[in-house]
Amino acid sequence: MPKSTSLTSATSAIWGKHVSVPDAPAGFTVRTTFPSNPDGVEVMLEQWEAGSAEPPHSHPGDDMTVVVEGKMAVQFFIRTDSGLVADGAPLILNKGDTGYIRGGRIHDAKYIEPCKLVYVHDKAFGFVEEN
Repeated sequence: MPKSTSLTSATSAIWGKHVSVPDAPAGFTVRTTFPSNPDGVEVMLEQWEAGSAEPPHSHPGDDMTVVVEGKMAVQFFIRTDSGLVADGAPLILNKGDTGYIRGGRIHDAKYIEPCKLVYVHDKAFGFVEEN
């Protein structure tokens, strides 16, 4: 299976479906939260202790993680006949970095330092553990 192309703010579904708001300043659009808006996003403020980790998993929609504090690593995987195989070197995200992951992309996460994150998921959040 080939490596997926990089996901960015220009290609992620996170930044789609914004709407204008009546009486708002010119140039402003917004995308509100799900489920009050079926085309919305779910937003979480996450905190992770240093040394904690998430197992290999995927999400149904694109996601975006902004690292407010700390340092984390994301390892991508591909599924082969013999199981999951690492796909490239881990992606390291430091304070101030933003990472994008395409929906369905298998990955894990390791929290190298205590982390505070803003996590945004396209539409309803889902977590599928991958073995």
